[in-house]
Amino acid sequence: ASHHSDVVRCWAAIWMGSRPELNVRKKIKYSRDAANDANFGVREIAWMAVRQAIIDELDDAIGQLMAWSKNSHDNLRRFVSEATRPCGVWCAHIKVLKADPERAIGLLDPLKDDGSKYVRDSVGNWLNDAGKTQPEWVQEVCQRWKFETKDQNATEMILKRAQRNL
Repeated sequence: ASHHSDVVRCWAAIWMGSRPELNVRKKIKYSRDAANDANFGVREIAWMAVRQAIIDELDDAIGQLMAWSKNSHDNLRRFVSEATRPCGVWCAHIKVLKADPERAIGLLDPLKDDGSKYVRDSVGNWLNDAGKTQPEWVQEVCQRWKFETKDQNATEMILKRAQRNL
């Protein structure tokens, strides 16, 4: 996991996510270094490697990821959003969150005016995904966030991305 080669670190992330004896809490915990890796590819593999465990144990995963949604590292905050996207592009959909995205709002609320464009783009994509099946919910969240934000410009960027297909 700490090898100098990003390819080897990707393999380590895949191996960690595929270990059947680990529950989702341990898989998320052990994926932290890969999720915060300097290399984009390693970070992407990190959330993809644990996605099925997140789907299988969604409530435990959400509980475990709550702290990461408030973490000072933008890579970890983005992991939270990407790993739980209802309709991720290169991964299995999370049917529960397509039907009931509200279950993950505790992960998203702390990110509503994130200082990192990297995170804001992911949160906007998360909401855009949810809007494919629950457009009214996305509109309600966007309206609420307009009034709860500390950084209007940051939130406005998320809301624009979130509502682009509504």
